[in-house]
This record gives sequence, structure tokens and C-alpha cells, in this order.
Amino acid sequence: MNHQIYDHRRGRHHSKGFTLIELMVVIAVIALLSNIALATYRSYILRANRTEGRMALLSTQVAQEKFFLQNNSYAQDIATVIAAPPAGLGIGLTAGGVTLGGNYTLSFTAVTANSYTLQAVATGPQTKDTAACLTFTINDQGQRTPADSTGCWK
Repeated sequence: MNHQIYDHRRGRHHSKGFTLIELMVVIAVIALLSNIALATYRSYILRANRTEGRMALLSTQVAQEKFFLQNNSYAQDIATVIAAPPAGLGIGLTAGGVTLGGNYTLSFTAVTANSYTLQAVATGPQTKDTAACLTFTINDQGQRTPADSTGCWK
């Protein structure tokens, strides 16, 4: 079967369809755009998952203040953070202190009856996030790390 068409106006044959080079260029452009889109999507997912760690810390901070007003001391372990009020804070975590989405593990790095420092450390796929955003901390004074200038708390 001949795939050429004769052009009576110009007196030449024209091929129908695409050449192999044209197809390869189209495939290369599609592959490049797919890589860019996939990298952007992964970055978006990591940034969105940061919310889970930040919200767990901020929720615990608010609950700690309420607990302190009722008990004249802060909760001092994750078991108390998880336990339902009035004996605990009622924060939704697994028994090991892992957030319900599984992206962060909460733990106390320093704790007394009158002060605490709580941290959230990235786990699982979230460990592929930016190095500065792998660990969040907050204390009884509201001080938090990493610094706001890193963009991790946004």
C-alpha cells in the first residue's frame, strides 16, 4: 500500500502521517513535562503533610494549657497526651505517639511539671521532605522550631 499522495498543484508526492523523528520529539516532550509535573506533585504532597505534624503540636500545646489550668502541671508523657480528658489531653495519636496519618511521631524532649518541649519528627515517606522541615518543636512558652523564615510552619 502506498502512503503517498500526489499534489497536482506542485507536481510532488507528500507523505501522510508522522516521521519517526517527529514521534520521538513528541514522546520526549511528554516525558519531560511528566517529570516536572510529578516532581511538583510530590513536593506539594510533602508540604501538605507538614500540616499534620504542625497541627498535632499546636493542638497539644492548647490542650497542655487547659490541662495545666486544671491540674497545676503539664502532661508529662505521650500516654497522658493520648488519654481522654479529664485525665489526659485527648489528642488523636497512636499509642506510640504517631499522628493518625502516620507522617510524624510526637515525643517530649524535655518535660517537668511547669515546662515542656514537644517535638514532631517526620516518619515514613515524609522523611523525603526538606531537611529543615523534618523536625518541629514547640515549648510551653510558644517558641517553635524551625524558624518561621524556613517556611516550614506555613
